[in-house]
Amino acid sequence: MEFKELIAKRRSVRKFTDREVPREVVDRILAEALSAPSARNTRTTRFLVVDDPALVARMAEMRDYGSAFLKGAPLAVLVLGDTSASDLWRENAAISATVLQLACVDEGLASCWVHVNGRPRRKDAPDGERAADYLRTFLPVPDGCEPLCAIALGYSDFSTLTPPRTTRRGFSGSDNVKGRLEGRPLTFHISVMRSRRMSRICFLSCGALIGLGM
Repeated sequence: MEFKELIAKRRSVRKFTDREVPREVVDRILAEALSAPSARNTRTTRFLVVDDPALVARMAEMRDYGSAFLKGAPLAVLVLGDTSASDLWRENAAISATVLQLACVDEGLASCWVHVNGRPRRKDAPDGERAADYLRTFLPVPDGCEPLCAIALGYSDFSTLTPPRTTRRGFSGSDNVKGRLEGRPLTFHISVMRSRRMSRICFLSCGALIGLGM
């Protein structure tokens, strides 16, 4: 899929079909997300993959606002950051989560971000239990790691319309961008996936811990 098409197709989708996401598709998405850039190449992002419906449903209860739709997702990925490796773990995790969502589009999947870091479980109790602490009660979040967000993903059961392109202060479309970049060399670095990247993934399937490596 062309990059422009990928960007145009990405939407936050909160309604999914019951169709199972094949493990090989999940593996490709995670491999691409783990190739995302990070501050000083610290690679602080970790993924906890949950496809047990009961656990995904419990994740949906982490907040009383904005997370209930998780219950209908066949798969959820908890995006974590190793806080001891870099003070920019949030930024690193956000970049990885964004790449993960774009990789979903490329595989014909839909996704939606549910924020975790700093969020209370109850909107009317901002100083009460945190969503992250609730998740720790039943998910094996590694010591030293903090959740940034959860990504719900699956095959979309919702049709979205492509919004009109935005024009602001004379800027619209790619022609202006091309003009601004004219004469500037652009360098693209292609990273070859290393096996150590895959060690930063944990799978939870039907409540069983399949693999966890740091």
